[in-house]
This record gives sequence, C-alpha cells and structure tokens, in this order.
Amino acid sequence: MVTKALMAMMIGFIFSVLLAIILIPILKKLHAGQNISVYLRNTHSSKQGTPTMGGLIFVIPTLFVVMLLIYLDKIHFSYTLLIILFTFVSYTLIGFIDDYLIVKKHDNKGLSVATKLLLQTVVAIIFFYLFMKGGNEPLLWIHSLHFKLDIGFFYGLFILFVLVASSNAVNLTDGLDGLAGGLSAICFVTFGIISFASGWLSGYEDIAIMAFVLVGSLLGFLVFNVNPAKVFMGDTGSLALGATLGAYAIMTRHEVLLVLIGFVFVIETLSCIIQVVYYKFTRKRFFPMTPIHHTFEKLGMNEKSIVKLFWFIGMIFALISLFYGVIL
Repeated sequence: MVTKALMAMMIGFIFSVLLAIILIPILKKLHAGQNISVYLRNTHSSKQGTPTMGGLIFVIPTLFVVMLLIYLDKIHFSYTLLIILFTFVSYTLIGFIDDYLIVKKHDNKGLSVATKLLLQTVVAIIFFYLFMKGGNEPLLWIHSLHFKLDIGFFYGLFILFVLVASSNAVNLTDGLDGLAGGLSAICFVTFGIISFASGWLSGYEDIAIMAFVLVGSLLGFLVFNVNPAKVFMGDTGSLALGATLGAYAIMTRHEVLLVLIGFVFVIETLSCIIQVVYYKFTRKRFFPMTPIHHTFEKLGMNEKSIVKLFWFIGMIFALISLFYGVIL
C-alpha cells in the first residue's frame, strides 16, 4: 500500500511540474491573468495579472496518470472510480467555463450564481443516479457508532449539499498563495488512506491510488503556487478539488467526517456566512474581512505565516480524522 501510494504521488508530481513549465508561459501569452478584487488591492496589488486557470496543472496530469495506470492494468476502471472521475471532470469544466469568462471579460464576473448552481445541481442529479445504480443505499452512515439512517430521496438533496458546499468551500479558501492547494493535498492524503481502509467498497484501491496521484499533482502545482505565486488554480481547480473531496466522502461513507477532514475549509465558509448574516441584521461587520484568512491579514499577520498556520491546523484535524475514521 505504501509503495503504491508513494509511486502514485511521485508520478503525479513529475507530470504536474513538467506541465506547469509548459503551461504557465502559454497562459501568460494568452493574457489569462487574475483580476484582483478592489478590496484586496492594498495588500495584493502585486498579484494583478498572475496567470489563472492553473488548476489544469494538477487536473490534466491526474487524469492522464490514472488513464495510463488503467491502460497498464495497474488499477481497474471500477464503477466507484468512474463516479469519482465524473465528479472531478464535471466540476473542472464548470470552473474552466467560469475562469474563461472572467479572463475574456477582464473582470471577476464569470458564470452567474444561478447558472453555477444549476450546473452543479445537474451534476449532483447524475451523481445520485450513478450512485444508486451502483447498488448503494441512501444511508447516513457513521461507522464508529455503527449508526445507519435510510433517508431515501432526501439523500439526493444531501449529495447536492455536500458537492456544492465542499466545492464552494475550497473556492472561498483559495485567497492566499498555496493555501487551498496545500490544504487540499492534506485532505486527499487523508481520503487516500481512508479509501485503502474501506475494503468493503468495490474499487477502493483504485480511488485510493487516484487520491495519491492527485496529491502528487497538487504538490507539483504548489512548486509554482506558494508565495510568491507564479500561477493561481482559479475556479478550474478549486471547484474540482472541493467537489471531488465531497465525492470521496460520499463514496467511502464518511460524509460527516468531511467536516473534520476539511475543518479549515468549513471555518472559512462559516466566517463568510456569519459575516453576511451579522451585517444583514446590524449593518456592521463581525470580522474585519472575510474569508477569515483576510482577517488575519488585517490583524498584521503576513501571508506566509497565515498559510503555514492554516496548513498546521489542517494537518492536526486530518490526523484526528484518521484516528476516528480508520482506527476506531
């Protein structure tokens, strides 16, 4: 297991770095630069014009390596892997369209919120269909407590919530160099280990290997994304990562544990919700700025220190999650 995981990570890393070396200059020539929000131009003005759509740097190698491993008969194209790949590709396409429109219009308005939600809902419906067709039951399942609750049709709504919430949580967190990429790598290592431990799941080794390929690809991306970033992942990457995390949680039946595994993503999202609700009722801000990583900036903490702190918190909760999800 360890050897397979390390090999998968190494191959993903190599292909990701090679693609980045080729793709970043192309993105620059195409003027696919990021437009920095007016609220951040005092602290992040130097990032204006940094190439975006960098999610392709880890999406393409992951897909290529997984297909190569299937062709070489190192892993199998199992039904479970099909569902994970479907989610990964679908949300990549939604994010790519959003990024393309932003770059084309030279502002931060891509797909409308309604259009994004519609596309995400369509993907969730197809996911639910594939999930149920695979013989899965619509259960809320807490392994360590031996708790199962059949919620029937409402599980489809639950899947929609998990996919949309997790994809947008990563998207909100993608505001500092290396933050979302590093946290995602930690989460996918966790789900890779959980997948290997899910022997009851058909195709568990296949999705575990894909998780570690993606981790390697993310590490290759981070070579160019840590401060000072030479490329941003954009919605192309953040939506794909978040939704795929949700897909892993659903397929391994660790939906509730996703809250712990992606704890920093949850906190980032909650900070935005609290800010909006509090402002609506009081016309005052609860935090100096959201998502909450910007509050730390407002308090005088530098970007690199914030990212390291959040990575550390992410690792702590990942370890807690592994103890709860694998050992117990």
